[in-house]
Amino acid sequence: MAISLLGFAAVISLAFLRVPIAFAMGLVGVIGFAWLNDWNWTATLSPAAGTVLDSLQTEMLSVIPLFVLMGLLVSRAGLAGELYQASNAFLGHRRGGLAMATIIACGGFSAISGSSLATAATMSKVAMPEMRKYGYDDQLATASIAAGGTLGILIPPSVILIIYGVMTEQSIDKLFLAGILPGLVGIALYLAAVRFIVWRRPDFGPAGMSTGWRERLTAVRNVWPIVLLFIAVLGGIYWGIYTTTEAAGIGAAGALLIALVRRKLGRRALLQALVETLQTTASLFAVLIGAVIFQRFVVRAGLPEALLGLVTAFDVGPMAVIVLILLVYFLLGCVFESLSMMLLTVPVFAPVIAGLGLFSEYGPMSEELALIWFGIFVVIATEISLITPPVGLNVYVLKGVVGDVTTGTIFKGITPFWLVDIVRLILLILVPYLAIAIPLTMQN
Repeated sequence: MAISLLGFAAVISLAFLRVPIAFAMGLVGVIGFAWLNDWNWTATLSPAAGTVLDSLQTEMLSVIPLFVLMGLLVSRAGLAGELYQASNAFLGHRRGGLAMATIIACGGFSAISGSSLATAATMSKVAMPEMRKYGYDDQLATASIAAGGTLGILIPPSVILIIYGVMTEQSIDKLFLAGILPGLVGIALYLAAVRFIVWRRPDFGPAGMSTGWRERLTAVRNVWPIVLLFIAVLGGIYWGIYTTTEAAGIGAAGALLIALVRRKLGRRALLQALVETLQTTASLFAVLIGAVIFQRFVVRAGLPEALLGLVTAFDVGPMAVIVLILLVYFLLGCVFESLSMMLLTVPVFAPVIAGLGLFSEYGPMSEELALIWFGIFVVIATEISLITPPVGLNVYVLKGVVGDVTTGTIFKGITPFWLVDIVRLILLILVPYLAIAIPLTMQN
């Protein structure tokens, strides 16, 4: 156990020295294996090479470039703007309505892009000018975009859920479906946060222009391709028509067709989307390979079993363990970005959660359900880290796009949204069926 803790300390130290997390975890994992093998480098490097090959040949990983490409093509088709216009048509005339429309549009775009940073960057270009036009306070305007963007890693298809599924060997299908209800709860709570803000400070979110039903129906008709694409991808998975890999292929092909029909995709734009997909996928694969090497070192060193033994020895209930894990995520969220935090902690905490006996009433399925629930728990915790100072990547992405708003202003406006995220996490702990209700229906 001591060598595992030393390994964690080394990874964190390298991360603070700005060594890329993929190389930090891979390097520490290889050196850790060498230590455990009495510095026999042949016995160390051979499994490491096998880990790289096994990781790259995992069928589930093929969905990552397809879903990334789908999100990029939808973005280039201009559907993010039309999602916002459709939401705005129904909500813009209310006090705070433009901020609420932004959150709903973020949720819709998240259902296609699978990326929080992409959602925040795209929606900031679409929604910020409109909110400034009607005199919205910068705190509410920027916070609604930054917070709404965090939905990108939870509402399926989610790249971070795919990586979690690969690391814990859980069904990507069930993880995607498990994210639907918590994602909808997140949207509802964010809308409540906006209503609370404008109740206290009406000048923060003045009412916008009212639109008639004809304009509303026109706006809805403009976004039907996204609705159909979402139903085609998740509906096919839920009803068992095709696998997640096939769904990703259908989603990418559907997004390409939409972009071509709308005449928004020239040869250069298509090439840029393909190159960006390649860059993003290569980066994610490098991080995953490093994480898997580090994960196998931690397991070989016996840290998960040692932690589970401590829990058993102290006779601590599952709720106490979950609260302690939550506190760890809160602390790490202040210094780590979301993916690094997940990759660093899941190898340690997932075996502990699997051994707590959660959902024991479901017999042989209990461990699977526990890890699916924990996947949603981890994603929501990492969502919170995206808007937690001082790291808060969504805040810095937004700052980079908007430019003339300070990070302090954005973080100040974020506070109500951060608080309702804590409420959602508590709800998930107290009502765990929010995460497993839909996956359970797949068993029947």
